[in-house]
Amino acid sequence: MEFNIAEVFEAISEAIPDREAVVWRDQRITYGRLAERSHRLANALVDRGMGVETDRDRLDGHESGQDHLALYLYNGNEYLEGMLGAFMARVAPLNVNYRYVAEELEYLLTNSQAKAIVYHAEFAPTLAEVLPKVPHLGLLIQVADESDNELLPGAVDYEELLASASPEKPAVAAERSPDDLYILYTGGTTGMPKGVLWRQHDIFVGAMGGRPFGQADPLPSIDAFVDAARNGGTRMMVNPPLMHGAAQWAAISSFTGGNTIVMPSDVKRFDAEEVLRLAERERTVTIQVVGDAFGRPLVDEMETGKYDLSGLFAVVNGGAPLNPAIKERILELLPNGMVLDAVGSSEAGIQMANPSTKGSATTGDFTPHVGSVVVSEDLTRLLEPGEDATGWLAQTGYVPLGYLGDAEKTARTFPVIDGTRYSVPGDRARIRPDGVVELLGRDSVTINSGGEKIFAEEVEMAIAQHPAVYDVVVVGRPSERWGSEVVALVQLAEDEKATDDELLEEAAKHVARYKLPKQIVRLPELVRSPAGKADYRWAKAQAAEATD
Repeated sequence: MEFNIAEVFEAISEAIPDREAVVWRDQRITYGRLAERSHRLANALVDRGMGVETDRDRLDGHESGQDHLALYLYNGNEYLEGMLGAFMARVAPLNVNYRYVAEELEYLLTNSQAKAIVYHAEFAPTLAEVLPKVPHLGLLIQVADESDNELLPGAVDYEELLASASPEKPAVAAERSPDDLYILYTGGTTGMPKGVLWRQHDIFVGAMGGRPFGQADPLPSIDAFVDAARNGGTRMMVNPPLMHGAAQWAAISSFTGGNTIVMPSDVKRFDAEEVLRLAERERTVTIQVVGDAFGRPLVDEMETGKYDLSGLFAVVNGGAPLNPAIKERILELLPNGMVLDAVGSSEAGIQMANPSTKGSATTGDFTPHVGSVVVSEDLTRLLEPGEDATGWLAQTGYVPLGYLGDAEKTARTFPVIDGTRYSVPGDRARIRPDGVVELLGRDSVTINSGGEKIFAEEVEMAIAQHPAVYDVVVVGRPSERWGSEVVALVQLAEDEKATDDELLEEAAKHVARYKLPKQIVRLPELVRSPAGKADYRWAKAQAAEATD
C-alpha cells in the first residue's frame, strides 16, 4: 500500500483525538484540535480554487501539477497546520528561509511560483518589497505576532481565515493520492536554493516515520499506523526551525507514532537553559540538536546540575557533525542514554545512523539504512565494502522526483546506474570492509589543495577536539602555490586561550599534516543558520578578507 500523509494523520487524529500533539508556549493542542484547524486551512485554500491542476502521470520529474503554498514562518503550531492543511487540500507546501533579504525572497517565490503564502507579521515589510514582482502570489495569510505590524493590503488574518472556514474534511479528500507533492527547498548555503519534489508516499517512508526505525519496509496499512499510534505518547523536543527538513521530518514522524512534539518558546535562537527547563517539565525522551552549535551550549548547561533529566533518553543530532568530546560529556550525564547521529539530505531523506553510548562515542562512521549505498566517483557502479576508493553517498528506492523547474540538475543528481535510479546529493564517502560508511563531507565545500582533496568537515572535527575551541568552520581560499589553501575560522570558548600552534598540534593528532590550515582566523562569533549549519559563503568571504 502507498500512503498519503494527510490520510494517515487524519486516521491517527480520529483514533487519539484527546492526546496532546503539540506543546508550544501556553498552548497544548490535541490531535483532534490540530486536525480541525488544519481542515479549516485546507477548506480555505480549496474555496479559493487551489489544488491539483495536472495529474502526476502527465508530468516529468521536475514538474509540478499542483498549486503551492509558501510557509514564511517561525516555529509554532501555524507552521504544522500549514503543512498539514496544504496536504489535506492537495496543495504542495514549501519552506521559506525567514532570514532571506528581499532579493532572495523574490528569487524563491518566483522559482516556486507559489500562489499563496502564510507569513508572520514580522516579515510583512520584506514581503511587501517583493509583492509587485511576484504577481502569481494571490493569497496572503498573515499570522499576528509580537511585531504588531498591520495587515498588508489584500491580506487576511490567519485566525480570521480559519474561523470563517469549515472544520470538516475538504471535498477533495476522496481524490488525494500518494503522488501528491511535498516540496523542500535546499538551504542554499553553497548555492541558490532548489525545490526538491517528493511524492508524499516516498518522503513519508523515507523520512517521516512511514518505515519504523530499523525496519526495511513500511507498515502495511493505515490501520497498522493507527494501532501503533495508540501505543505512542512519547514526548519529543524539536529545536531546529521547522523551515528545515530535519525539523519537519521529526515533527511528522512524531505524529505518525502518536507522540507529542514539544517546542521551545524562543523561536529565534537556541536557548539551552529554556530547552532543559522544558525537557524537565515535559519529561521529553529526546532533544533534537544540530551539531556543535547546539550541542556545546546544551552540555555546558546540563553540567550545571540544575535539571532533573531522568526522563531524557537520547540527544538526536543531524545536519552538522557533533564532535566525540561533546558526546562523551553528554553521555556522562546520561549514562543509560545515547547520542544518535542521523544523516540525511533534502534529496535523499534519512540515510544512515550512528548511535553512541557512554565510552564509545564516534563521529563520521554510520550504519547505512536500506537503500543507502556508495557509488563510484564516475557514477557507473556501486563500490564494494573495503574497496580503496572514495565515492558518493547515494540512495535508491524512496527518492525524489527531481528539482522544480530544473531538468538538467534533476538528471545530474538522480542518475540511473545499471537500470536503477539513485539520488546522489553530493556527499563524499567510503565504505569499509564491515559495511560501515565513513562520511567525509559535502563535495561543494571540499578543498583541492596541491592536488589533494581535503574535506572541510574532517578538518573542522579535528580542530574542534581542542577544549578551548567553541566553534570552527573550515573553507578553501585561492592560493598561488597550492591552488587552494585551507583556512580555519575559529571561535574560542569564553575565557579560554589557545595559540595557533596548540590548535594545530591537536588537529594533527586526527588528520594528516597536509590537511592542516595554512591560516587560523579568530573571530568573536561564527555565522550559522538558525538550524546550526555553517554558512560557507559567509565563511569564504571572511577567509578572503583575512591576512596573516
